Amino acid sequence: MAYDVIVIGSGPGGYVAAIRASQLGFKTAVVERESLGGICLNWGCIPTKALLKTAQVYEYTQHSKDYGITIGDAKVDFDAVIKRSRGVADKMSRGVQFLMKKNKIDVIMGTGKLKGKGQVEVTDKDGKATVYDAKHIILATGARARELPNLQIDGKNVIGYRQAMVLPQQPKSMIVVGSGAIGVEFAYFYATLGTKVTIVEFMPRIVPVEDEDISKELEKIYKKKGIEIMTNASVEAVEAAGNGVKAKVKTQTGEITLEADVVLSAVGIAANIENLGLEALGIKTDKGRVTVDKYYQTNVPGVYAIGDMVPGQALAHVASKEGIVCVEAIAYNEKKYAHKPETIDYMNIPGCTYCAPEIASVGYTEKAAKEAGYEVKVGKFPFSASGKASAAGATEGFVKVIFDAKYGEWLGTHMIGANVTEIIAETVVARKLETTYQEVLDSIHPHPTMSESVKDAIEVAYGEAIHL
Repeated sequence: MAYDVIVIGSGPGGYVAAIRASQLGFKTAVVERESLGGICLNWGCIPTKALLKTAQVYEYTQHSKDYGITIGDAKVDFDAVIKRSRGVADKMSRGVQFLMKKNKIDVIMGTGKLKGKGQVEVTDKDGKATVYDAKHIILATGARARELPNLQIDGKNVIGYRQAMVLPQQPKSMIVVGSGAIGVEFAYFYATLGTKVTIVEFMPRIVPVEDEDISKELEKIYKKKGIEIMTNASVEAVEAAGNGVKAKVKTQTGEITLEADVVLSAVGIAANIENLGLEALGIKTDKGRVTVDKYYQTNVPGVYAIGDMVPGQALAHVASKEGIVCVEAIAYNEKKYAHKPETIDYMNIPGCTYCAPEIASVGYTEKAAKEAGYEVKVGKFPFSASGKASAAGATEGFVKVIFDAKYGEWLGTHMIGANVTEIIAETVVARKLETTYQEVLDSIHPHPTMSESVKDAIEVAYGEAIHL
């Protein structure tokens, strides 16, 4: 019952770390208490995208005449929508099962915790506890929906993202508290299917981590879709009222009461660091996350942590890369791997939000770049000027690029529009390679595409615009 590496948690961080460990010759096991693939595959990234695709297809039917096609009244079968989403998630989870078997990784089902130095105790569903030995233990237990003291998730009046994906019936009205990725994605999904949606955001603008121009554009588009938006506002209390709820909302002009069928709390996440045995081993934490070095080792030798439970962006692709860097560093130290892995540049992490239109960004916002002391050149190219976007009937949004005026360094890109999550990688790779604006302009982009709008935006920034 001894392993070289045991990973606790099988989300995008955990299962990727386990596979890389096995590839590098480590005898590896992964511990999972629920479903392989973790929250992302089962209750997050993947099933939500299936729901959002359904909403997009339904939206197409509502505008089919714009494309010269007449369709009869399209109706939403909410049960079928949910069933399809769960089917997609189940398929992906089975895919992880296959990968575990392919890579000869032992899967131990149960709840894992640190028992002592080099030991993991796993308690199965029947309450039986078994202790396993491991030279290296990687914690990858992810996160859950954060709960505010005055907005406790009860699964009925106040729901979290998990309940929002499997509601027994479509609500006629919904209050979404928080306008980060989870909030605006569910707002789009339910509003498109016909639910009256109100977004309540504590900050002065929605999607507050994005560039200000992105926030303004999404708010304009969402209001056009019929979504009500309240910023500089907070839900102070929620109480049951008949078959729905009443929410007391504090605004800058006073307190008002909103009524709806249900409240969706989308106010962020909290790391799963409880009941892991951290305290017994003296593993340090700070602000609810595990403290690690640049190769993800905790202050206790042989114990590592990756993903949403450590500082940094709580994103699936970040967790996966952290897992790989962590394992390769272990292998390098044990002379099983020839290269010391490069540490992650957290300033070059792409962020994607899959509402419609989509949002994608990386690097500095315009405001942050100026605050960092850069003199900037900014270019913005609207998709309304894009031939491909016009042909697709997807002219909402724009590409915004930010460059250092002195050296031509690509500081950041911010996009809102159809399929922009597929376009942002160009900026990530270019920034990694320290590409200048001139090198991008010298690289021929295919036409007609949405992606050529990145080049067009750079031309705008440097006064060389051809198509605007």
